[in-house]
Order: sequence, then structure tokens, then C-alpha cells
Amino acid sequence: MRIIDPFDFNEHFDKCLDYLPHYRTSAETLRTALELDLHSELDQTLRKHVMKNLLKKIDEGQPVEYVSEFRTVTLVLVSLEFCKTAWMLHLCHLIQEAALYISTVIEKGRGQLSRIFMLEKRCMFLCVFGLPGDKKPDECAHALENSFSIFSFCWENLAETKLVSISITNGPVFCGVVGAVARHEYTVIGPKVSLAARMITAYPGLVSCDEVTYLRSMLPAYNFKKLPEKTMKNISNPGNIYEYLGHRRCIMFGKRHLARKRNKNHPLLDREKELEAFQVAQQKCLHQKKGQAVLYEGGKGYGKSQLLAEINFLAQKEGHRVLPLMLKEADSKQCFYAIQTLMAIFFEIDTCPAYYRQAYLQRQLHGIMEEQLHCLFNDLLFVKFPLSFKVSHMDDVARQKKVKACFIKVLQEAVRETPLIFLIDEAQYMDAASWEFLKTVLSSMPIIMVMTLTPVFTLCGWAQHFLQSPQAILMPISKLATTSLLRMACWELGVVSIPQELQIYLHRCVGNPLYCEVLCQDLLCKDILLFHVLQKEEEENSKWENLSAIAMKSTMYSISPANSEEGQELYVCTVKDDMNLDTVLLPPFLKEIAVSQLDQLSPEEQLLVKCAAIIGHSFHIDLLQHLLPGWDKNKLLQVLRALVDIHVLCWSEKSQEPPNESILVPSSVNITDQTKEKKTKLDGGSASLLTLQEELSLPQTEVLEFGVPLLREAAWELWPKEQQIALHLECACFLQDLACRCGSCHGGDFVPFHRFAVCSTKSSKGTSRFCTYRDTGSVLTQVITDKLQLPSPQDSFQFQMKPSRTQEAFSSECCRTEQEFLDQVKRKLAQTSPETDLLTTKPCHCKDILELVLSPLTQHCLVIGETSCAFYYLLEAAAASLDLSDSYMAFFYLRKASSLLGQPSAFSFLKKHKVKICQFEEATFCCLLSEVCFNMGHITLAKKLARKALRLLKRNFPWTWFGVLFQTFLEKFWHSCSPSQPPNNPSENKKKLAVLQQRVHCLSLLWQLYNLEATASSCRFACLAALMQKHSAEELANEAQVVSTYVDLSQFSQTMGNKEKWLHYEQMAIQKSSLCWFSREGLLATAQLVQALAYTKLCLGHLDFSIKLGFQAREICRYLKKPTLENLVLSVLFRSAFLKKKFGLCVHVLESQWALISQGYDVLGLACFYSACLDLLLYGKGLLCRPFSECLHFFQIYEHSCVLISQSNVMLGVHSSLAMWFAQESQWDLFEHYFSKACQLVKSTNASLFGAHGFVRFLECHVLILQKMPEGIFMHIPLELRSQTLEYFKEFFSRCVTCPVYHQWVSELKASVMRCEKREFMSLTNSIRPFDTCFTRIWIKGDFLEEDNS
Repeated sequence: MRIIDPFDFNEHFDKCLDYLPHYRTSAETLRTALELDLHSELDQTLRKHVMKNLLKKIDEGQPVEYVSEFRTVTLVLVSLEFCKTAWMLHLCHLIQEAALYISTVIEKGRGQLSRIFMLEKRCMFLCVFGLPGDKKPDECAHALENSFSIFSFCWENLAETKLVSISITNGPVFCGVVGAVARHEYTVIGPKVSLAARMITAYPGLVSCDEVTYLRSMLPAYNFKKLPEKTMKNISNPGNIYEYLGHRRCIMFGKRHLARKRNKNHPLLDREKELEAFQVAQQKCLHQKKGQAVLYEGGKGYGKSQLLAEINFLAQKEGHRVLPLMLKEADSKQCFYAIQTLMAIFFEIDTCPAYYRQAYLQRQLHGIMEEQLHCLFNDLLFVKFPLSFKVSHMDDVARQKKVKACFIKVLQEAVRETPLIFLIDEAQYMDAASWEFLKTVLSSMPIIMVMTLTPVFTLCGWAQHFLQSPQAILMPISKLATTSLLRMACWELGVVSIPQELQIYLHRCVGNPLYCEVLCQDLLCKDILLFHVLQKEEEENSKWENLSAIAMKSTMYSISPANSEEGQELYVCTVKDDMNLDTVLLPPFLKEIAVSQLDQLSPEEQLLVKCAAIIGHSFHIDLLQHLLPGWDKNKLLQVLRALVDIHVLCWSEKSQEPPNESILVPSSVNITDQTKEKKTKLDGGSASLLTLQEELSLPQTEVLEFGVPLLREAAWELWPKEQQIALHLECACFLQDLACRCGSCHGGDFVPFHRFAVCSTKSSKGTSRFCTYRDTGSVLTQVITDKLQLPSPQDSFQFQMKPSRTQEAFSSECCRTEQEFLDQVKRKLAQTSPETDLLTTKPCHCKDILELVLSPLTQHCLVIGETSCAFYYLLEAAAASLDLSDSYMAFFYLRKASSLLGQPSAFSFLKKHKVKICQFEEATFCCLLSEVCFNMGHITLAKKLARKALRLLKRNFPWTWFGVLFQTFLEKFWHSCSPSQPPNNPSENKKKLAVLQQRVHCLSLLWQLYNLEATASSCRFACLAALMQKHSAEELANEAQVVSTYVDLSQFSQTMGNKEKWLHYEQMAIQKSSLCWFSREGLLATAQLVQALAYTKLCLGHLDFSIKLGFQAREICRYLKKPTLENLVLSVLFRSAFLKKKFGLCVHVLESQWALISQGYDVLGLACFYSACLDLLLYGKGLLCRPFSECLHFFQIYEHSCVLISQSNVMLGVHSSLAMWFAQESQWDLFEHYFSKACQLVKSTNASLFGAHGFVRFLECHVLILQKMPEGIFMHIPLELRSQTLEYFKEFFSRCVTCPVYHQWVSELKASVMRCEKREFMSLTNSIRPFDTCFTRIWIKGDFLEEDNS
């Protein structure tokens, strides 16, 4: 600073002209100082003026873009206004003295002096608390206290200071590098900075703060004074402004309360051990007459205060006198404050009026203490007893000792009458004198002390002595279990069920009840959830938009209401369709906690965590290394190990140790598309890329996840928007080449030939799905669509496919008969060589690809704004989920895709999607929706969507019976006369393959949907759909698809009772199965065929053969990781073992089935399982897999779900079995209840195995009723029941032609009915139990099921 004479413009202009010849115009660097040689002494001098944390990041070589953050900080702006007569040199000394003091004071609270401004006779200092690496939870309190210290120092010590003004604000700002490249400056920018500057002008001479700072400081309200509102330039709504008066001691006691009140509607969760510790201490105190102390230690939000509230309730309920107290941080600075407040609560003078306090205390002390000693309590309890002669001659130490002795005497007298309990919350804030006194009390009288501690604080010496006492117990409080946390979330939201995606969202709570409470309140405030009245009966929806609540019902975490009343409405909640929980920002309270934890890490660890947060909850090391510029693998692993050691990160469940060497070669994948050379390498090295993709899908090697999910969310929010988008784009470019099936499945799309159908419409003009930044980060360029995915093995499929030599050699052994096929299967399963045995090669990792590639990729695309690309990968993720038998996750991805499309219009011609998609993608979307609706039991909507998908695929399906007849005629005659010719263009060829695959899938769904309804009209529609599926599959010319289609048609024919077509299609599938061992798709078709053969042998009565085939099919299914197909195989296997009377094997099969389905949300699978358990209970000779009460409870909950309502075949058997059980227990009212339900279902069943089984159980109920009718048990059964029974027998034999395994059994039942007519059977009914009847004796002496009925 120097004194400037009056400015002479002419002189200044002449100097500029003289300098022009020396002005650099060609060089990039305008500041020549930047090109000077390194000078160590100068460098060390300049480093003193750079913030330490920033300096560390610069030394580590972090890019400038990675240094910037968007975070919440506390700003302190100090303004010093000097007298106009002050000398400039003197001002320099004053400013230097102020700067040194300010930087020294704020350093204790991790504040940084950011900038110094000089404006005429005014100097301003900008201080920032909470910069990267300096975050503390109590920064607002530190900022206020430091500001007051600075204010006092400047007034008292800086001469020539006319005015000192300080303003404090708290809020989000940009902390980072700003300005031109040649003049980079690290500073803070944001509205809160402007507000601080305006407050200096509006409120001069004060220490003022905004309302946010006032609230977040948690300081007593009497330390503040509200200031009048003033207009501030460019500030529309500054909120309330307060003056900070400094830390003052208020003449008052602490409050007799705890941080929490007990909520009777929210019982205490998972704290049985903690309560037991208190109860044990209570018993010891009462019996041993010794003081006991229980100290609960746990982190912030672990529920310590809630535990104290419960103990308070229990103690008062038992008649104990409780003295509750909650301390704050400021209380630790006041000597004897805790005991002062506790004794005020004990004497009950803390709540009485001040003028009555002295008289009330005098009555309390009467008879216990001498009256001349009452004045000892004047200063301590804020009373005014006259000073006695005895007390006046005591020094301070003697008075303190006497006060403590008096307190102990008073407490001893009180304990003799009533047990006394001290409850002290946040005891780490207790002063040393109070700890000393409590230590004396604990050892001298039978009193119970219950305290809570937070472990991060260092306790004083007397507190350590207290903890070491043998009468004190330190009890750590653990995190809540996941189920307890979900139960708490239900209570907070006022519902009995929450959806799975909300359960995943609540994982960020990491067992902390406070975090769960804050997150739930935040969701309610942001209006993210929808609440629905819980309906007992589900209604089938015909619109996709209304499906959310019902679709999620079977996947929810459910609880019983805490105080359920009769007729009370219960609620469930779902997430709004247009809301994405992945992008919901953390509440400020939780973000501050997480950021302060993040700032405790080293700069290297912080950078790694921030980059990992961009990737997602789980991430692969190679992708992480790609986001960390200049990091080698050794440095990366070293930092990762450090973060794993402190549990910030953890290796995935399949791996607990990091790799010793780098598994992934650095990158044959074109990651950033920066050079043509990399792109050429990608095109030429697909083999190495496939290897990379396989390695990436192995989570047991190099996959980690966040151990503290809250930290990941906070770290993600720290990135400025531009850097966020750029990093998400890098991740997307890295992952897009890996978004395909795993190497075991030979690559390819999850939606068959998806990329080819899309590329043909979107890549023809060079457009792309990704936009990427150039090196400058400012110009958007296009990335070609060829880079979107790996080349698929499906490229080799042509309409005139030429088999390889191996395939030719294999196909020369074409299976002509069933025995040849089974020998082939047996041969393959017996091979053990990895080169030849498919089942000893690498298992499928498609599930890992879904979790680590597809799911994160959709999120990356949404963040960077590539909605069309996001839609593409959402379809892939939904298809992958369905492939993995996870209908809920498929629904989750499709709901996201639906929100991208926007709300549909009531008029089709007005429909306009928000994201541009091709017709094939819309058809695929409808097809996947149809399958999800089918799995959820919404049959009408599934039909509607499947028809729409077919229409978009240019293959209409008729609506009327006349249309069915005409279309059937065309399919039978016109199709055979006009074989399709493959197009010459390979890309068009693949596009047609994609369309044909979707057609086959849609038609397969349609015949399954219509086959659920046993009406003549539905039968015609189902037959047409099956015929169209056959023709489309044959046109596809894919051996595996043809075999799978023939298996479908065989199963369909069996359910329709057409034995000839049933066996014919099965034989055709066997003949076409020669090449099915050369791909995973073919292996799946083989598994379906083996399962179908096991099913056939069961229906025909060849039970041993069926059991053998069932085990073979299960072995293939387990390798393929197809739980739905494996569950079906186990159901067939159980039925075969059950009819063979191998009940031990039945139990083994059911245990395997339970392990398969118990972790999922497959309601139909669980229904089949419990139905099998009921069969075993009824006929298993005492064997028990699941108790009857569990089976009954399941069906009582889910019998009204759409899934089971649509499955008449299964539910007929269930209701009939339940009826038989209640008949066995002689509960005839319940028997009639379930029998009436079975009567309503019998007409809607078909000839499938489950339908035939249910029909048999239903006939058994009829026979039992005929048995018991003479006894007059049934009051509501019609008299014409016998004729109805005979009609049902006739209907069974006509319908279930394809299930001869039950024929002899039903024949025996029919014979018993005929004997009943001749009264031969009725004479025995009074002397035997219901289950000692003829149809039960079949199991005892009849061996008809073991005969070969072929």
C-alpha cells in the first residue's frame, strides 16, 4: 500500500504506449513470471500464503478441476474501518497485527483466512470455516466465539480503529479455483458471501449472524439478540438477522428433561441387553445397598436418549424417584454445573417461581441442615439467605467442602425413603468437579446413576476414575439390525409396508436410528412418497400407471401396526413414478455429518472416495483408476487398503482380500475416445476386450463397495455440476463396451439383437447415444454407435447358417429317438474335462454385470442427460432382471423407463414421448412390461401390452373369434406356401432377427396368458398364439429357439388335453436338439427339454424315470443360474417322489426348494412350496417340512393377491388340501369354507399336472362329504351332491386325458362312491376316522403307481 497522488490520465496513457512494443501477443502465457526458473527460496516464501490442505493437493498433482467443491461452509467477514487521519505506514502495522491475530484464533476451529481486501480506509478479512479438509460438526459455534474474540481484540488493541463490524453466514458455496488460466485464484463464491458483505453495511459495529448460523450453532438463545429487518441491496429474503452477544452465563438452572420423550407407539428396538444391564444394576443396588452406575456409550444417533427415556419410564413405573438431566457442550465450561442442576431438580426449585424459591428450599432443608448453613447455597441455587457468622469465617475451599457434605447428607436422607436414580444424557459434557462429586456419591450411598457417552470425546481425569470404579459398568450400544431399522421406518412413515427400493435407500442409515428418522422426515417433506390404503383384496389393473402400489405389495417389508384397532385403516407407501431415489439429495443435517467424516481422511483418500462416489455404491478398481489421473495400481491399492482398514470401504461379500497383482490389463477398452489410434485398437482387439469384460464381471477379485453409504452420497454432492457430468460421462464411456452378457453366455444383448435394431435406425446418419467432452472440457463431440457394445456371437446367426466342423460332426449324430437324446445328456453330464464339459466351464456372471455395469450405466446416462441411451440400458437391465427371475427389479427399471417416456395421452395420435425411441424399442418396452404384469398376476394388462408389442412388431393378433378363425386359416395355409427370404443386407438381417425374437416371446406370453382361462374362446386364442409362435420360431432359424418353442408347444398341448400333439412336439424338440450344446441359449433349451421329459414321464406314471430326469435337469439349471426353471424342476421332482411314496426324498426336495425361493419375492413359487408341504402333512406319515400354521398363514395373507387369483390350478389344490386338513381335525365349518372356494375354481382349471392334482384333491373332498352326510354334519351341502360328484368324475376323465398317473387313483375314488350307493360303505362310517377310508387305504395296500403303464 502506498499513497497515490492525484491520478494523471495523460501520464498513464503515455506509459501504456511506451510498453506496447514489449506486450506479448503470440505466446500463450501472458504473465512472464510464470516462465521464470524454479527458485526454492522464493517457492518456500510463496507457499506460506497458500492454504495447507490446498497445498497438499497441489503437491500430489491433483488436477485443478478435482480441487473444486460445492459444500456448506461458515463465512466470517471482518471489517475494520480506520480513522481518516491515520498514517498509511501505521495502518500497515495495524492490519498485519489484525491478520496475525485472526489467523491464530480461527486456526483452533479449523478456519482459514481466505482473502484480505483494502478499500480506502477500510480493510476486510474473509475467513472460512469448513473448507475441504477442515470440516467440523460445530463450526458455527466456533465461528461465533472466534468472531467475538476478534471483535473484542480489535476494539481494545488496535488504535486508530473507528469501527469494527463482523458478519457470519452459513450456507452452500463454491469452493475452488476461479478466474482465467493465467490468474487462477482459490476462493469461495455464492449468495452467502454476498449476504455477509451486505450485513456489514446494514449492521455496522456489531457481530451479526444469519438465522442458519444462529440455529446450527446450538448455543443458548440468551447469547443472541434479534436485530430489526433492513433492506439489503440485491438480497431479496435474508431471513432473520441476530446479534451475537458473546458467551454469557445466564442466572438459571439447566432443564429437567431428556433429549427424547418416550413414544408409546414406537417400542424400543433391539435394546434388550442394554435394559438388562440397567435391571441388573437396579437389583444389585436394592439388595447390596451399594451405588451402581451404568454408562451407555455409542455414536451420535444410536438411540442413547431413547434408551434413557425408556429407563425413565420403567423406573417411575416401579416407584423410583428419577432426576433426569441433559447436558450441552457449553455446560462443560461451568464448574459444578451438573450437580448444581441435579440438586435444583432434587429440591424441585428449578420449576417454581423465583420469588418462592427461597421459602421452598428452606422447608426442604428444615430438620436436615442447620439454618445458619443455608446461606451456603446462595450463589449455587440462586437464593438470598442472610450470611451467618459461621459461614462468613469460612474460606472458599471450606465452603465447597461443606456444600458437598450437605448435599451428600440430603441425598442419604432421601435414599432411605425412596430409591433414587440419576439420568444424565450427554455425560461427556459434564465438568470435572461434578464427576468428582458423583464418584464420592457412588461409593457412599445406594444410588443408581445411568449416563450416556459419545466415544469421540476425551474425558477428564475424574471421569476416567469414575469409569474405573468397580461399581460402574460401561455398556457399548451397537447399531440397529436391518429388520429393526425397517420397522422403525414404517413407524416413522405411518405405514405397515415399504417397497424394496425404499429399503435399499435406507441402507445409507447404516444401523443408525437418528439417520433413519431424518431420512424418513426428509422424504415426507420433499413429497416423494405416495400413500395407499391397504386393501385386503387386490383388484386387477388394466393400466400400467396404476400398477405401482399393487405390484410392490408382494415385495414389501411388512410389519404389524403397533396399536391396531378394529376398523382402523392401514396404509402402505410407494415411491412416485417420476421420482428417482438415487438422485435424492441428503438432508443438510446428515450431509454435514458425512462431510466432516470425509474431511478427517487424507487428501488422497478424499479424492479416491469422491471418485468412487461417482461410480456408485459398488465399483471396480479399474474404473476407479481410470477416474484418478496419474495413479498407478500400487498407489491405488495402498490407499484402498487404508480405507478398508477404517471401514470406509469394504471388499464385496465374495472377496475379503485385495488382489496381489493387477488382473485387468490397462485398457484395451476405448475409454475416452480421445484418439483414433485407441479406436482402431478397440476394433482390432475384441478378444482382449471380451477378456476384460469377463474379468470385470468377477466381483471376487477387484470389486469394492462403500461400508458407509452416507459418505458416498455426501461425497457425490460435493462435486460441482460440470465436473459431475464430465466424470459420469467418463464412467459411461468406460462401461458401455461391457454392457452385454458375460463370457460364459458368449456375449450378446439381453434383449436379443437389441443394438442392431437400434443402430439401423439411429446410426445410419452418424448420430450417437453418447456425447463426450474434448480435452478442453468445453466442446461436445459425437461418439459413434459402433462403440456402444461388444460384437455378439449372435452375429454368426444367418437365415442360411453354415455349421462349423464341430457342429457338423455333432449333428451327424442327430438324435432320432428319445433314448438317443437322453444318452447324449447322460454323456455330457458325465464328462469332467474342462475343454469338453460345458458344466465345468466358468459359471454365469450376468447378475454381476447387471449390478456393476447395466444398473450404474443407466444412472450415468441420466446424469449426463442422455435419456435415449438411458432408455436403451434400462430395457437391457429389465431384460437381464427377467432373465435372472427377478420380476421386481425388472419392474423397477421399467418404471424408470416409463418415466422417461412421459405420461401417455388419451388420444393415440397426440402421444409424444419425451425421449426419442424407435418402434422396436417401444415394442420391446411393451413386451417386457407384459411379462412383468404376467408374473404379477395382472392378466388383462399383460394381454393388452403383448398385443400392442405385436402390433408395433408388425404382427397383429385378432380381437374377435372371427378374426381368430381367419388368422388360423392364414397361418395354416398361406404361411406354408410363402417361405420368407432373408434380406441381402446383413444389418437388415440382424434387425429382422431382433424383431422375430420379440415376436416369438410375445406370442409365447399370449398363449400362456389365454391358457390360464379355461373357456372355449380363450382356448381358440391360445391355440392361435401357439401356432403363430411356431411359425415365427421356424422363420428365426435358431436351433435353440426352435427347440424351446417346441417344448412350449408340447407343454401347451398337454394342458389342453391333446395327447397326440403333446408327444409329437416333444419328439420334434428332441430331433432338433443336436446343436443345442454349443451355446448357453442352447443349453437352456436342453434344460427345458429335459424338464419337459421329466414332466411327461410323471404324467404318464413312469415315476422312477421322472425322478432321474428331474435330477439331471436340476444339475443343468443350477449351472445356468435359472431359479425359476429350477423351481419348476423341483416341483415336478417332488410330485414324482410323492406319488412314489419316497417321503424322505420329498423333504429333501422341499428343503432345496425353500433355499431357492425363501430369499426372493416369488409368491407363486412359495404357493407351490406350501401346497407341497400340505400334501406331505396330509399323506407323509408324520413327516414335517413346515408346520401347518405357517402354511395357513401364508395363504391367508396372499390368497387375494393377483398372482394367486390368476393361478386356478394351484389354488384348487390348496383350498382342497386345507379343507381335508380341517376335516381331519373335525373343524367342519372351516372345511365347508375352503371346500366352497374350491368349488368356485374347479371349472377354470385345465389338464396340467397342477390342475389334475387339484382336481383329485377336490374329488377326495366330495367323497369325504358323501361319507359324512348320514351324520348330519353338513348343513349347507345340496342333496344332489352324489350326482354332481359322478359328473365331476366323468369330467375328470374327459379333461385330464394327458395325466394318466392319477387315473387309477380316481377310479378307486369313483368305486368308493358307487359302493356308497349300495350302503356297503356307509355301514363302516361310524367306527372309523375320516382318513381310514377307501381312498386312504390306496396308499397302504395299493401299489398301482409302481406299475409301468406305458
